[in-house]
Amino acid sequence: MSETVKRKIIVGVTGASGAIYALHTIRTLLQHEVEVHLIVSDYGAYVMESETGFSLKGSNLVDAFAERFTGASFTGEILRYSNKDLAASVSSGSFRTDGMVIVPCSMKTLAGIAQGIAGSLIERSADVALKEGRRLVLVPRETPLNKIHLKNLLAAADAGAHIVPAMPAYYQKPKSISDLADFMAGRILALFNIDAKLFEPWQK
Repeated sequence: MSETVKRKIIVGVTGASGAIYALHTIRTLLQHEVEVHLIVSDYGAYVMESETGFSLKGSNLVDAFAERFTGASFTGEILRYSNKDLAASVSSGSFRTDGMVIVPCSMKTLAGIAQGIAGSLIERSADVALKEGRRLVLVPRETPLNKIHLKNLLAAADAGAHIVPAMPAYYQKPKSISDLADFMAGRILALFNIDAKLFEPWQK
């Protein structure tokens, strides 16, 4: 009997506000036996620690998530890459994954993806996802949006990306910021056919 192959999903974290969405998305992937290939920009790490107090400086990130989310059971794993390492395995289309999510996605990273610049590993990995026809989910977090932002979002969508703005809903009657982050994580992961059951679906 062959062993079950773990799903592999690339997670990019950039310097836009909304690091809590990244934490809840990664936590849920780990709970669903996903092999997370994590790329965090320098400013993404800075914003994450500034907004949430979560540091990526430890050697065992799964343990760090277990400490952050007490009581959660993790069956997945994390492999981390430098955003400057354009020779990393995830930079090649021959390295097969189930796709990529960038959460949150800064306007700078969006511009790089929309224009095909691929100047960082996050941008290159997104470019690979598009050229290989794999799932690419972008979670932009900026307001207000100017015309350049809107044109770049349209260009990314036209190239095949799924645009999931960081706009949590309120029909599930959230009681905390954590509930809002869970809503976004649930919506993101639904695009990878992961039913995380993080919120009650809309019912009339």
